[in-house]
Amino acid sequence: MKKRFFNFLVVIAVAMTLSACSLVQSLANQASELANLANCEYNLKNVTGLTIAGVNVKSLTNGNISAADVLKLTSSLVSKKIPMAMDVNIDIKNPTEKNAALTAMDWILDIDGSQFAQGNSVKNYTVTKKATTTVPLGVNTDLYSMFSKDGINSLKNFVSSFKSDGTSSKVGLRIKPSLNVGGMQVPMPNYIKVEKKTGAQANG
Repeated sequence: MKKRFFNFLVVIAVAMTLSACSLVQSLANQASELANLANCEYNLKNVTGLTIAGVNVKSLTNGNISAADVLKLTSSLVSKKIPMAMDVNIDIKNPTEKNAALTAMDWILDIDGSQFAQGNSVKNYTVTKKATTTVPLGVNTDLYSMFSKDGINSLKNFVSSFKSDGTSSKVGLRIKPSLNVGGMQVPMPNYIKVEKKTGAQANG
């Protein structure tokens, strides 16, 4: 009886040791995936689903706003609500031989060079080695505080500044990816400015 009990304790001890080793290895892998985010390259691929006060910005022709769209923008000013929604598609290129991963992403929206809004997206992504993963980031905010004083002409100019790919020289985005390590959300130390790369810059 004592021998069986002793054997049982040995089995438990071995199981606990293996579990601890597995946990340590898992934490080490997670920490490595988090650290490797700093080695990745971040490119603003495009912006989709962009609407401002119900106006589908992509449907505009050469920045020209129809009378119906002007009415929507004017009504939004009167109602003191100018919702802007868009999906920012970010290419994350991993040039290394190790995977990188993220489970959440904080974002800051800059308009005309000043911080305007911030938010957070929670979703798991693995950026495999020597590959590029596109991460869609939903950005939603209300623009009323920016255009309440300057009125419809200023709002029209802002809406007209967007290009066919959904980007605008007036709008910037900064991101801070993070990873759940051992049950704790650990962010990268600094925000990364995401910009549109073109030509050789994008291919490099």
